[in-house]
Amino acid sequence: MSLFARPRPRQEPDAEEGEDAGAATGDATEAGEDATEAAGDAAEGEAGTGTEADRAPSPRRRLHLRLSPRAARRVGLAVTVLAGLLLYGALLLPNRVERLSAGAFLRLPAEGILLAALLLALPARARRIAAVVSGAALGLVTVLKLVDMGFYQVLARPFDLVLDWELLDGATGYLKESFGRGGQVLVVTGALVLLVALLALTTLAMVRIARLMDAHRRRAGRTAVVLGTAWITCVTLGVQIAGVPVATKGNTEFLGNRVAQVRAGLRDAEVFERQAAVDAFADVPPGELLGGLRGKDVLFTFVESYGRTAIEHPDSAARIGAVLDGGTESLAAAGFGARSGWLRSPVTGAGSWLAHSTFLSGLWIKNQQRYRTLTTSDRSTLTRYFRDTGAWRTVGIVPGVRRAWPEGAYFGLDHVYDSERLGYHGPYFSWTPVPDQFALAAFERLEHGRRDRGPLMAEIILASSHNPWVPGTRMLDWDALGDGSVYEEMAAEGEDPEDVLADADRLRGAYRESVAYSLTSLVQWLERYGDDDTVLVFLGDHQPVPAVTDGRGGTDVPITVVARDEKVLDRIAGWGWTPGLKPAEDAPVWRMDAFRNRFLTAYGE
Repeated sequence: MSLFARPRPRQEPDAEEGEDAGAATGDATEAGEDATEAAGDAAEGEAGTGTEADRAPSPRRRLHLRLSPRAARRVGLAVTVLAGLLLYGALLLPNRVERLSAGAFLRLPAEGILLAALLLALPARARRIAAVVSGAALGLVTVLKLVDMGFYQVLARPFDLVLDWELLDGATGYLKESFGRGGQVLVVTGALVLLVALLALTTLAMVRIARLMDAHRRRAGRTAVVLGTAWITCVTLGVQIAGVPVATKGNTEFLGNRVAQVRAGLRDAEVFERQAAVDAFADVPPGELLGGLRGKDVLFTFVESYGRTAIEHPDSAARIGAVLDGGTESLAAAGFGARSGWLRSPVTGAGSWLAHSTFLSGLWIKNQQRYRTLTTSDRSTLTRYFRDTGAWRTVGIVPGVRRAWPEGAYFGLDHVYDSERLGYHGPYFSWTPVPDQFALAAFERLEHGRRDRGPLMAEIILASSHNPWVPGTRMLDWDALGDGSVYEEMAAEGEDPEDVLADADRLRGAYRESVAYSLTSLVQWLERYGDDDTVLVFLGDHQPVPAVTDGRGGTDVPITVVARDEKVLDRIAGWGWTPGLKPAEDAPVWRMDAFRNRFLTAYGE
């Protein structure tokens, strides 16, 4: 009871006055203790007793020695206010950038009210432990929300606590290739510092607020009751500010979704194993496969980030539409016909290899765990079925691959041409190792243009339209590409990725031009080198990042089949696809994993 002042004669103080008086007496007592401690330090110094370290005042004591009591109280008050704001902001922080607004922070978090009640109810020792644990837990939740923000910005989905850890390594590699080693180190170091700082600050802030509530228990208790009543009232009446409910239990829902996500991730391996065991073509003799394409060169070509938004977004529709319409006309003049539709990709923003494996395997490969399981299994892919017939040489043109790629053998490719085997000695264009036009020219030189060869099946991955889309490339004379040195000046004059990524309009413009370049390269190659035996299937692997899509197009990507032989297109007449290179808005939409079986059925015996 030493915190309370003695009552004045003939006047009983009310509870509030008693608390204020107690607080003032506590300040005076604390100041007296500091003065006594300082005097003791001085006396020890004069007596020459103890070591120099023993005689040095503590950091807290040094602060009080430097500041007047009033200044010290102001500093303490400022620190307390900042601690409260930090905890309040952490409790209300959303996990998506587009939800950041003033209204998001003008709310009553149920978790904060319940936590305050818990800390008031616990005894001193348990309260200190609870403050440390809850502060650290709130810091971890805040870090997870920030990671979610990054994943939503790139992949349009939250971070998966079970299945996404391997993607972090890929993200650091992307940073290195796009912004250099210095940029990679800077971002990774900043992320680690932020992690440690958040954990430390939220823990210290929670401990400080818990001490404050304990020092003013009655007032803190009344405040918790008032806020709890206000929360219940707002829920009952549905009170909102700018369309956002005032009362929220967002953290509870956030963590509940995470628990469900973890459970699903742990079960996913078992679910996928059951799905992979079913293959309608596993027992079909190789001689009965793909009879409708015998003698043809079949090219499966993925165009990086070529999504539905490229065709339908107002910022790109006119440009990409002109490329596709012009390509349809020029190819028709060369005798080629085309049919186009839509596929729904399992990923968006990134994760091309997951889309590629979904398309080729006929299984929904939505995470890295499924990809690893697939590539170590005996599940046959579309490309492997071509090889198993013995009627095709199977090759891969994969300029985005810069190191050993053992998965090439799984996909049934007789030979793989990565970025080091295409004869390219020019500059990198940010992430992209080899410009698309050069990659296609290399395919012509190394495989397609060879004399006395048999039919080819090629998987070609065009990467010039890969994020961050700058510096960009432009079409050159096909006979002037040489070893790629001709691109040096073009790369040097290109824009800096850091500048473009900060401007949504410039980013969409860069994306638009890169997709136009990739499509133009493909159309010109087909006009220049295609013949009666050429069958081209080209498609996007996934939509670009949300900053480009503006939420348009979902996860749909265009797909097109081009051939000069009318019999090839007649076999897919029942698909209902749109004539030409550009699918109609109402063209059929299939899941990407459905394509393998439909293709094998259409072109089987």
